[in-house]
Amino acid sequence: MRRPARIALAGTALALAASVAAIAWNSLGSRAPTFESRPPTFERSSLEGLSDYGPVPDFGLVERSGRRVTLADLRGWIWLANFIYTECTDTCPLQSLQVQSLAAEFAASPDVRFVSITVDPDHDTPAVLAAYARRYQADRERWLFLTGSKQAIYALAKDGFKLGVTDAGDAGASGVLAPVSPSPALASHGSKGLVMHSSRFVLIDRKAEIRAYHRSDDPDSLARLRENIRALLTER
Repeated sequence: MRRPARIALAGTALALAASVAAIAWNSLGSRAPTFESRPPTFERSSLEGLSDYGPVPDFGLVERSGRRVTLADLRGWIWLANFIYTECTDTCPLQSLQVQSLAAEFAASPDVRFVSITVDPDHDTPAVLAAYARRYQADRERWLFLTGSKQAIYALAKDGFKLGVTDAGDAGASGVLAPVSPSPALASHGSKGLVMHSSRFVLIDRKAEIRAYHRSDDPDSLARLRENIRALLTER
């Protein structure tokens, strides 16, 4: 075969391979359970602007004090939710430090609450969460640490907050985060490296409506979060 013909044939093969790869990638992305990959409702550029991303569904979890907390207990407050676990050594300590800073900054605003929910409830009992909370001088009334059944927590994260979470160590684990999700928004660590969960902050208003999503590792996103909290404080 002459060289020009070989070059043309190789080019055709590469183009065909690229098309097949694109189809496979798009197919995977269409099945992704996380908001990061769902156009057009969740455009990444608009996630940090105050909008309406739907209501938080009702839930019943256990706080580190042992008391039961439901959605009704948080209605009327402006609150920031995030998902962590105590043995995490990657993004979770950073998230908790950021919440500690926010709690101090808004200490004079009693309408603001913070809610950290563990994604490793088998280990993170109320007593374990209480010890973790003391590490960050968390106020018992204003910064809640919640645990409960893994099924309930994962359903709340995925279906309620539209955030990805999975534990590959579970038999038949579902909802694995697709590679189209932005890696800075994911935490994949702990539990022998098998747990993956979103590290985003979720801002909720007094009516228990999700209003914005923010990156916990981005100073600009955190600055917009502070602006959004102040804006919600003026809403009635």
